[in-house]
Amino acid sequence: MGKVISLEKAISFIKDGGSVMIGGFGAVGTPQRIVDALLAAGTKDLTIISNDTGWEDRGLGILVTAKRVKKLIVSHIGTNKQSGIQLNAGELEVELVPQGTLAERIRSSAFGLGGILTPTGMDTAVEEGKQKINVDGKDYLLEKALRADVAILFAAKADTFGNMTYKGAAVNFNHIMAGAAAVTIVETDELVNIGEIDPNQVITPGVFVDYVVGGK
Repeated sequence: MGKVISLEKAISFIKDGGSVMIGGFGAVGTPQRIVDALLAAGTKDLTIISNDTGWEDRGLGILVTAKRVKKLIVSHIGTNKQSGIQLNAGELEVELVPQGTLAERIRSSAFGLGGILTPTGMDTAVEEGKQKINVDGKDYLLEKALRADVAILFAAKADTFGNMTYKGAAVNFNHIMAGAAAVTIVETDELVNIGEIDPNQVITPGVFVDYVVGGK
C-alpha cells in the first residue's frame, strides 16, 4: 500500500484521549495543516508531547486554546498564555521536562531504548518520584522513554516513501520524533517521487515514516 494519504485520513489516526507527538519549535516546523484539521475535527482530551505549546493562535497552541488538550509533556509553555491560565485553573496537566532531556527521552524511544540516565534535575523538583541509578560513584536520574500513539511531523520536501528534508531550523524535533510513535505521519509542502531527492540531502529516512500528506 502506498504511503501518500489525504489530510482527512491522517487525522483519522488520532482519537479522543490519544497521545500525539507534534514536531516544531514555537510554530516553526509544525505540521500546521494537520493541526488545523485536528482542531476542525473536534478531537479532544489529547496528551501532546512537543517542545512547547506554540502560540495562542498558531502552532499546536490552537489546540490548547480550544481546550482540546488534557495533558502536555513539554519543555516550556511561556509563549502561550492559555497554557498557564488552564494549568492554574486545574484544567490542564503539564509535565515540564528540561529541553535536552525531552529530546533524549523521545530519541531513546525511537531507537528502542527504555530511557536515559542524566544528571540534569538532580536535587531539584525534577527528581521527585524518579529512580536514581549510581554509575561509577555518580548518581543519575532514570528518565523513561517517551512514546506516542501518533507522531505528526513537517518537512519542507518529502518523497512518496517518506524520505524527508527540512528547511533550516525547522528540523528541530521533527527528526527525532520519527519512529517514536506507533504511527508516524509527515506533512510536506513539496511532495516528489522517489529518487527526486538527492540521498545526501535526506535527513530523516522514509523507513521511519508510515504516511505522507502532500501539498500546501
